[in-house]
Amino acid sequence: MTKSKKAVRLSPGEMELMSMFWDKGPLTLAEAHQAFREFGKPIAYPTMQTRLNRLAAKGLVTKSEQRPALYQAVATQSQATKGYLGQVLEKLTSGKVVPLMKHLITERSLTNDEVQELKKLLDVAEQNSRKGN
Repeated sequence: MTKSKKAVRLSPGEMELMSMFWDKGPLTLAEAHQAFREFGKPIAYPTMQTRLNRLAAKGLVTKSEQRPALYQAVATQSQATKGYLGQVLEKLTSGKVVPLMKHLITERSLTNDEVQELKKLLDVAEQNSRKGN
């Protein structure tokens, strides 16, 4: 199992915009404004420009030099998921994995494939913990 790049913490608004980029790919300001409307989140054009420039300033997206500028996600969905889940884990269970997993697997039905995948993940975790001891 490979480790992904550093976790990225996104606000809910940033997550919405990044989801749009992960879904649509690189976009100009006008395209992003229209695409965000299609996501059911209409905002003013200048507001979209400000939000995109803030994402670029934070290094979450790049802004090309061409005109019109093209914005493209730099942070990956995996990085955002890692950061967001880390925040959730910390807030809900003080960083403890077992209570969260117990809740998730007792509150919903799992398919046989999901159970098998979880067993594989636990095997890998067990091997990694043995290496660390």
